[in-house]
This record gives sequence, C-alpha cells and structure tokens, in this order.
Amino acid sequence: MAVITSEPRPVPARPALVTRASSRTAVLAASAAGFALAFVAAYLLFVRTEAGRGVENGVVRSAQSAGHVVGWAAPLREVDLVALLGGVAVLLVVISLVRRRFALGVTALLLLTAPLVVAQLLKLYVLDRPSTGDRFGVASHNSFPSGHVSAAMAVLVALAIVLPRRFRPQVLVAGGIGVAWVSAAAVALGWHRLSDTVGGCLLVAAVTCAGAAVVSARRPDGDRVPTLPVLGGLLAPSALVLTGFAVLATATSAAAQFVAAMVLAALSAMTVVLLLTGPLRRVTFDPAEGRVRRLRRR
Repeated sequence: MAVITSEPRPVPARPALVTRASSRTAVLAASAAGFALAFVAAYLLFVRTEAGRGVENGVVRSAQSAGHVVGWAAPLREVDLVALLGGVAVLLVVISLVRRRFALGVTALLLLTAPLVVAQLLKLYVLDRPSTGDRFGVASHNSFPSGHVSAAMAVLVALAIVLPRRFRPQVLVAGGIGVAWVSAAAVALGWHRLSDTVGGCLLVAAVTCAGAAVVSARRPDGDRVPTLPVLGGLLAPSALVLTGFAVLATATSAAAQFVAAMVLAALSAMTVVLLLTGPLRRVTFDPAEGRVRRLRRR
C-alpha cells in the first residue's frame, strides 16, 4: 500500500518593512537656526528695549553692592582666560594624538576658536548698547555676548567632540554644570548681565550646530525630516529667552531681580547645553570613525 505524502507548501515571505531614517542634518540645521534666532531675540529684548536695559542695570547695581555675599563667585576672578584657552588648545591636540585622531583634533580646535572669534566681532563691531544715561555708574558699553561664558561653552563643546563619542552626552551634561556656574558668577560679580550670559551660550550652540550640520551633510544621512525634533530645535531656544525675560521683568524688588538673574543665568546655560546635547549625540565628527561605520554597513 502506497503512502502518499505531500510536502508543505512554502509560505511566501512577507516583504520587510522599510523605515526611512531620520535626517540628523535637518535637526542640526533647525537647531542652528533656532539658537541663532534666540540670540537675536535676546539682544532685541534685553539690549534694544528700555525695559530690558532698565531691569538689567538694576541687577548690575545690586551686584556692585553685594560684596562678600557672592564669595562663591570669587574664583572666577582668578581665571586667566587667555592662559586657560591656550591650555585647552594644547589638551585637545594631546588627546587627538593619543587617540590617533588628528583630524578630529583639528575639528575640535576650529569649534573652539570659531564662536569666540564671532563673539568678539559681534561685540566690538556689529552690536551696540544704547546709552541709558544711568546716574549710578553702570557701564553702558556693549558686553553682549559674554566672552567668559562663550569661552566656557566653547571649551565644553570642544572637549565633548575630541573625546570618544560614546561619552559625549555625559561630558556635555557634566560640563554644563561648570558653564552654569560661570554664567551665574559673571552676573554675581557684576561683570555681565543675564542677557550677556544667555547670548554667549546661544552663540556657541548656534555655531556648533551649523558646523555639525556641514559635517553631517557630507556623511550618509537619513531622508526623513522628523517633525518634533525640528520644531523643538527651532522654537525651544526662543522660548527659553522669552521665559527669562518675563521672569526677570516681573521681579518686584532689586534683591529679587539680582537673585533671579543669577538663577536664570545658571538655568539658561544648563538648558542650552541640554538642548545642544540631543542634536550632537549622533554626529560623527571623526572621519576615521565614519569610514568604519560605512564599511560595516556594506
């Protein structure tokens, strides 16, 4: 008796779902534009309006009379900015040589110096601060953006880039605490206004994202523009500036304005660092690492 067996019919394979990758370049470009727009908004609101100048001059007067109350900010007086930047530049070169990533070190040096050059050019030759005729001796020369805060932010970004990419979020978040201290201390010592510190952070973030967008566009990238990250990059920095202006303008006394300015300077710096961390997390600045990743995909 013959046994008839039938082989199971092969089940046709379902087509694999193809998901379009998000474009990191689009997010970086949107973030660069958002930080730049917020920088302009900070200048217009705090520097070009009488209300903004008035409340910030009140903070400077409070800082000038604070004295020993802000002793926690005194270490900033001892910092030699030129020596610090020179030491950081040497450190970037050493780290890049130890890691055998010289091109990465060059990129980090560029992102260290470029925003500082832009900040000085804007402060000295482009932006100005209208005189308020302040009879209390508050300096009316332009101090927007802050050179100290710009330097602190640029140092943080350069170190985050030259170190291994897997540590970048941790380096940025931990270093953001230091930038926040520099921002608050600059306000406490009467060196800078709140807008100066916020402007310094925003400027470095804008230049960094613009440079990262150029680097990202030269590497394989996704073609889907993610709506929420792009909108967040465009709008969140300006929302930060508007919130700071509203809080400082509604403070009811000189002491409250002084405390609010210091707290806002620290919180704003930390917020800018956090807003920068997301777009920078996926960027491959190292050409050697980019080549390895392309080979693995093949």
